[in-house]
Amino acid sequence: MKEWGDPLFCLYFEVNELTLKKKNGNTVDIVRKLAEPLAAELGLSIWDVRFLKEGADWFLRIFIDKEGGIAIDDCEAMSHAINKPLDELDPIEQAYCLEVSSPGIDRELVRDEHFKAFLGAEVRVKLIRPMADGRRELTATLKDYADSVMILQMDGGENISLAKKDASWVRLVEDDFVGGIEE
Repeated sequence: MKEWGDPLFCLYFEVNELTLKKKNGNTVDIVRKLAEPLAAELGLSIWDVRFLKEGADWFLRIFIDKEGGIAIDDCEAMSHAINKPLDELDPIEQAYCLEVSSPGIDRELVRDEHFKAFLGAEVRVKLIRPMADGRRELTATLKDYADSVMILQMDGGENISLAKKDASWVRLVEDDFVGGIEE
């Protein structure tokens, strides 16, 4: 039986509180709040959480990170750590496949802290709508990021301002990855 002072009881209690608030939150937020303390215990951080339907199947993807990079053992440890709490909380009504992985070398920048951690890095940006010159993809240096707006320095030194909402995705160019972010 779990006791009040037991960290697992506190986590279980906090997660059950999240269940009551589910109508005000979404699955990704709930899973992220559940996963973050578990990842921290393993020396990991949560890069991103996604809940997607691909064809007829649903996938819950948890991307983990740490300084120096992720090994398969890290993915396995996180998968084992979160499996039981996910089953107990049951925040997802339909059947799904749990995947735990690294964000990869060409990691996608999604959250504000991702953009801030990689200022000065070279990024590839795929635009939702083409630029005036017809380009839909560009490579540039991420010079600044504030209020969901990126300042990108192009090869010629010209700076352009681009709202994050105007990009389908923003990814690091492989050579600039150094491993891990600080939170």
